[in-house]
Amino acid sequence: MKLALVTETFPPEVNGVSMTLGRLCDGLVQRGWDLLVVRPVQEHEEVDDVPQSKPFEEFIVAGVPLPGYSSLRMGEPAGFSLHRIWKEKRPDVVHIATEGPLGVAALIAAKLLEIPVASTFHTNFDQYSDHYSVGGAQRAMSAYLRMVHNYCGCTLAPTRQMAEALASEGYRNTGVLSRGVDTEHFSPEKRDESLRRAWGIQDGGRAIVYVGRVAKEKNIDLVVRAYQAILKERPKDRLILVGGGPELERLQRKYPDIRYAGMQKGEALARHYASGDIFLFASVTETFGNVVTEAMASGLAVCTYDYAAGREYVRPGENGFLADFGDEQAFVSQAVSLSSLGDEELDRIRRAARKTAEGISWDSVVESFQTSLRALVDRNSS
Repeated sequence: MKLALVTETFPPEVNGVSMTLGRLCDGLVQRGWDLLVVRPVQEHEEVDDVPQSKPFEEFIVAGVPLPGYSSLRMGEPAGFSLHRIWKEKRPDVVHIATEGPLGVAALIAAKLLEIPVASTFHTNFDQYSDHYSVGGAQRAMSAYLRMVHNYCGCTLAPTRQMAEALASEGYRNTGVLSRGVDTEHFSPEKRDESLRRAWGIQDGGRAIVYVGRVAKEKNIDLVVRAYQAILKERPKDRLILVGGGPELERLQRKYPDIRYAGMQKGEALARHYASGDIFLFASVTETFGNVVTEAMASGLAVCTYDYAAGREYVRPGENGFLADFGDEQAFVSQAVSLSSLGDEELDRIRRAARKTAEGISWDSVVESFQTSLRALVDRNSS
């Protein structure tokens, strides 16, 4: 079958959506799909100078930096070009992964050609508005996202909770497309004692790790508050922030005792995960939160909120700790409780987290995606 996948972000860009789409594309190609990826030019690329070295075709369009995410690009609305390309080489189905100008233009082109369109709901952009002092725009953004997705034949969310929430908000034809985790890449075996020494972890101390964008929408200040509460009980523990973002410089000035590891990729990222002991993730704007399952696969004890990946996979007291969604004091308390566990009990939780992650297969996720796409094509051809 022929699939055209339209997205504003794609590997090697580093974020959960990009990583997920890369995995899905690799899996579909392995299953014999004919794949076209439509995306904007990335940072340090030129539109007409992108080597075609991948096992699928790419159509690269111009783009402009996304506000607040300068490393990402919004694609130009290349609807006329897509209409021409798809008229000559018609895909069986179009999948829209992001709701920007490029995604909307692709939706219009596909509708004009009567090609079925699927979509995934990856990012709560409407919730981001609360963190960037544009709360008045939230209602308009929510309406926009709902309109775009309801023009598609189906909208796939990463968790049952999210799919049900979208349906309650008026989204039609919602389904679930979960996310897997690479347990060979993210593994406790990649623990690096020299890296821990570089972080200043003393005997009896623990490395408390955060991985992700250092930004307001990730609730990064709550992670710092939880760490400060932990320090009162365990002064040898250290917080390591892995990632970059607009809040990094402010935090570095305000909290010089925190270890700032910067953006990490590939094997270096896997080592940073595995070299930690506890993982704190306080974001309330996730649709899934890949970093939670990556941390579990790396053998970390996770403290997060009871929603998204946390609700799907964390069993309180067994393989991690959960706080009631949005309750900041509860998050701090749970983080302190987790850090207060003895070494033997913490190790038990870390082993259980790894065992849970071993059951989250990317192969099953790709198979589910393939099934959803084929069902949409069959429904439109009947």
